[in-house]
Amino acid sequence: MRDTFVEAASAALDADPRLAVVLADISADRFADAAARHPDRVVNLGIREQLMIGVAGGLALTGMRPVVHTFAPFLIERAFEQIKLDLGHQDVGAVLVSNGGSYDVPSAGRTHMAPGDVAVLDSLPGWTVHVPGHATEAARLLEDAFRTDERVYVRLSERGNAAARPVGTGLVTVRAGSPRSLGVVVAVGPMLDRVLAATEGLDVTVAYTATVRPFDQEGLNRLVAAAGQADVLIVEPYLEGTSSHEIAAALSDRRHRQLSLGVSRAAEVRAYGNAADHDRVHGLDVEGIANAAREFFLV
Repeated sequence: MRDTFVEAASAALDADPRLAVVLADISADRFADAAARHPDRVVNLGIREQLMIGVAGGLALTGMRPVVHTFAPFLIERAFEQIKLDLGHQDVGAVLVSNGGSYDVPSAGRTHMAPGDVAVLDSLPGWTVHVPGHATEAARLLEDAFRTDERVYVRLSERGNAAARPVGTGLVTVRAGSPRSLGVVVAVGPMLDRVLAATEGLDVTVAYTATVRPFDQEGLNRLVAAAGQADVLIVEPYLEGTSSHEIAAALSDRRHRQLSLGVSRAAEVRAYGNAADHDRVHGLDVEGIANAAREFFLV
C-alpha cells in the first residue's frame, strides 16, 4: 500500500499545483523523483513530526492541500496536540497517511506500533478515517481525499486481503446470511479475508468497510433488520472496542448484543516476534476470530 500511496501522491503533485507532500524522513527516498520535479512542494523536515503537522496547518491556511506521511505512532500519537490545534482548532484540512498498521513491523519494537491511533483520532470531530484492505482500495480513497479540503486519515498497512472490494459506499455485503441468520459480522479493512475464513459455515451476514469514520450506521441498521438476530460482531485491525459506540448508536432503537475484536486492551506484548505472532496473542488470527465468533453467536 505504501508504494501505491507514493505513486498516487506523485501523480497528484504533477496534476494539482495545490498539493504538497510533507515528510519526516520516512519514505523520503521514495519521493526523490517527485521532489526533483517539485522541490517547493515535497518538504522533508527530518525527524520532527510535531513540526510536520504545524507546517501542514500553515500550508492549509494558504490554500494548499497538504499530504502528511510517516509511521502511525509518529503521525497520530506523537503529533496529536498539533493535530488537535493546528488542523482541528483552525478548521483546516489535510490528508494524513500512515504506514505500519498496528504492528506490521514488530522487529522495530513498540515505538513503531500504534493500535490506538484511530481511537485517539476519534476524540476529535470532523475526521474521515479510511482503513483500506487492498492497495487498489487505497489508491481510490487517496485520490478522492486529495481532491477535497477535508481532514482525512488514511491508515495504510503492509498486510491486506487477496482482492479489492468496493469502497466509498458504506458497508458492503460480502456474504449474505439467511433471513433466520445469527447476526452480522463487520470486517474492517485488512481483516476481511480472515473473517471470511473464520465464519465459514456460520449463518451470518459478513459486511465489509474500508471507511470507519463516518461509520455507516444506517447501513448496519438495515443489515441487522434483515438478520434473524440483532447481534453484531465487529473485527477491527486496531484497538478493540474502537467502534463500539458507533454500533451502539446505530442500533439504539433496538435491543442487541455486540462484541468487538481488535488489538487487546489487556495484553501489552513485550516480545518482538512477527506480525502473525501478534495476531495470535490478540486473537486476530483465523482461529482466534473463529473461536470468538462461535462463542458469541452460538451461546
